[in-house]
Amino acid sequence: MERNETVLIEKSLVGEGKAFEELLSPYLQPAYSFVLSLTHDVPMAEDVMQETCIKVWKHLGRFDMEKSFKTWVFAIAKNTAFDALKKKRDLPFSTFVSGESEDTGELWSERIADEAPLADEILARAESVELLEQKLQTLPEGFQQILRLRYREDFSLQEISEILGEPYNTIKSRHGRAIFSLKKAFEKDSLAASDFTGVSYSK
Repeated sequence: MERNETVLIEKSLVGEGKAFEELLSPYLQPAYSFVLSLTHDVPMAEDVMQETCIKVWKHLGRFDMEKSFKTWVFAIAKNTAFDALKKKRDLPFSTFVSGESEDTGELWSERIADEAPLADEILARAESVELLEQKLQTLPEGFQQILRLRYREDFSLQEISEILGEPYNTIKSRHGRAIFSLKKAFEKDSLAASDFTGVSYSK
């Protein structure tokens, strides 16, 4: 964690509100966008973010200073959003989170790389960020979630596993499936030609 954040956390823990505002403000908009992608409901997303801020303040003393503060904030936001959705819809979320279908017996994570060395090439094929977003929206919710966290918010797969509270290997496999599905979405419109291993998402 950056030294400046460590100082701001220490000041926040002794009740300095301005320090807490400075600490949290860089992550509010990204976290809100993430929550909105989960809820698809602006008022709910706003309520979730208010509750997230309260939880971060309330539990700041439990934060492990050796870890990423941004990752911790996103994990709280995700849990708060899921709690709100469960109350509203009373739905099981295992399928929603994973976005996975039945096991095909194929090790997708071994066939597709974790990173995105061809990001610029893929964006060129997509022609625009808007088109890329359209293709993302054709994927299962769980796939959209992991791709946005990885390529819009620049979280590592290990950090995503912490945010979503799932094993690293599960996230790695799902990432591979998500990339494969996105590739197929482009191929349907003849927008992708040869094999590629990743995707980038503009902020």
